[in-house]
Amino acid sequence: MSRKAKINRKTGETNIALSINIDGSGKAEIATGIGFFDHMLHLLAVHSLVDIEIKAEGDLHVDFHHTVEDVGIALGAAFLKAVGDKKGIYRYGTAYVPLDEALARTVIDFCDRPFLCFNHELNGTFAGQFPGELVEDFLMAFANNARLTLHCDILKGRNVHHMIEVVFKSLGQAIRKAVSDDAKRSGVPSSKGVL
Repeated sequence: MSRKAKINRKTGETNIALSINIDGSGKAEIATGIGFFDHMLHLLAVHSLVDIEIKAEGDLHVDFHHTVEDVGIALGAAFLKAVGDKKGIYRYGTAYVPLDEALARTVIDFCDRPFLCFNHELNGTFAGQFPGELVEDFLMAFANNARLTLHCDILKGRNVHHMIEVVFKSLGQAIRKAVSDDAKRSGVPSSKGVL
């Protein structure tokens, strides 16, 4: 079974062409027009081992919000499509990732119930020109459109770049575990028989 998906999303604010291959090797070709965001999405690909291609054009003259949120929407929709019926996957993934003084924990459940709980102190901060609060906007859009439950906590940190980076790395690691093949399971990973 091929676990790939392509999403094209065009609005009055953004134009996004995105593709993923869950069974890839972490290759990334990403161009959103936001250098820091490209860097974070590249880290997400590398640590999830999901191949990700994104070409996004947005109204960056307004601000970064529409592009970041719409990429989250498209990426979430791609994961929902590529994961499919979720038969034979682990479903859950947990990862702690440090970077110097920063530490994040991400726990994910591909359960078809969208929910985000994100504990952070990024509001009002910047990594270069990138507003820290956009991380939550991205995660919310991703969780809602991938229809997954996502808990992420920035447990420690001083440097905003580091704090955001461990979020994306830990998300990648958690995704990698959750979508991995569970050799002992052939059906849906649920006592109800459906997700």
